[in-house]
Amino acid sequence: MIGTNKQLDFLSWEFGAFFHFGIRSFYPGHKDWDGIEMPAEGFDPAELDCEQWIKTVKAAGATYAILTCKHHDGFALWPSAYSRYSVANSPWRDGQGDVVREFTDACRKHGLKVGLYYSPAQWGSHAIPFENGKAYDDYFINQIGELLTGYGKIDYLWFDGCGSEGHEYDRARIVAEIHRMQPEILTFCDPEWTPGVRWVGNEDGYASLNNPLVVSSTDFSELAKEAQLLSEAAFLPSECDCKLRATWFYDLNEETIKSVDELFGMYEMSVGHGSNFLLNIGPDSRGLLPEADVKQVLALGERIRAAYGTPANYTALTQNGNVYTVEHAEHKNGDWILPKPDRLINRVVLQEDLIKGQSIEAFRIYAYLPHYKHKRILVYEGRTVGHKVICPIGAIRASKLEVEITQWQGEHCLTDVKAYYVR
Repeated sequence: MIGTNKQLDFLSWEFGAFFHFGIRSFYPGHKDWDGIEMPAEGFDPAELDCEQWIKTVKAAGATYAILTCKHHDGFALWPSAYSRYSVANSPWRDGQGDVVREFTDACRKHGLKVGLYYSPAQWGSHAIPFENGKAYDDYFINQIGELLTGYGKIDYLWFDGCGSEGHEYDRARIVAEIHRMQPEILTFCDPEWTPGVRWVGNEDGYASLNNPLVVSSTDFSELAKEAQLLSEAAFLPSECDCKLRATWFYDLNEETIKSVDELFGMYEMSVGHGSNFLLNIGPDSRGLLPEADVKQVLALGERIRAAYGTPANYTALTQNGNVYTVEHAEHKNGDWILPKPDRLINRVVLQEDLIKGQSIEAFRIYAYLPHYKHKRILVYEGRTVGHKVICPIGAIRASKLEVEITQWQGEHCLTDVKAYYVR
């Protein structure tokens, strides 16, 4: 089973930024579904600067960004004609502001893919009851229509399934309208609506080392008690959404900001396990990313670049049947010129050609020893490769690396084998 060009392109994005911003940013301490009203009069980000958000995450290495246009509380960050609970009824810019406009403009100005988040479910006095199914679907389509027709090309539409349990949407109608308005859009949602991107199943930022792209069940919502069986297996890349702090929205909890070590581990076990890494930063009530958050995100970007910016000096990949080989470029006639310590490696990164689907199901990595130069040792065994798998090994000065494919379906093809020394 093969993926669409949109799905394969999505995997190449690798690192995205999530911005949870809205009415909750002005009412610290609130939690999802707590029932406590948050009046629109509280929304007033006097220093809103979406360019600051986007420039920060781009400097950290993000290639796409997603804004929570409407979260479960129902507050719209654009002047929606279908709700009075929006920026139009706030004091911010005398009710003439539009956060979605400023966000999409900033993404395009700085070259990031544009993603919009929309929660179909909502609570509070402004919510349309779920019991009125047709009216709710109309409201849903009308608001999505404003977002998909008023802000140019949208690359990615992110639907949160949380809170929608028990409500039967008119999926066919909604999906048809989405693709009519944005034919090239990629979606994150229940795959029974339309195949796109699947939730990895946790909000901690980690994907399993064995991470197949074709699945028969998915996790749809954190409130669901068990995985959802699909009507048929589907090609569905996964995305690991996670948060920098303990909360999605800005709160008075700077002490919960994750360390760079933890964030780097999340990166290695999301992107490095064939998934995408989607890191949330909550802009504060000024409309800016807090200074401490900016510092940590930029430090993460530096850590990633230091680790994976420059690969070790190995030759181009060669293939002989099921074995792929790279040899150190300074290893001549089986001998090292000098046993320099900077030739140490401790990560091997593999990438698979996915044009014909994910084929590799098991592999082994062998390293040739620095002095017993004709002797190889097994340093890693893995299963899926997909877009990318980062394989940690003990530090070694390997003259040659061999990747042996031991189980596969169809035709396997590694496109790249690189080695790094990660400190």
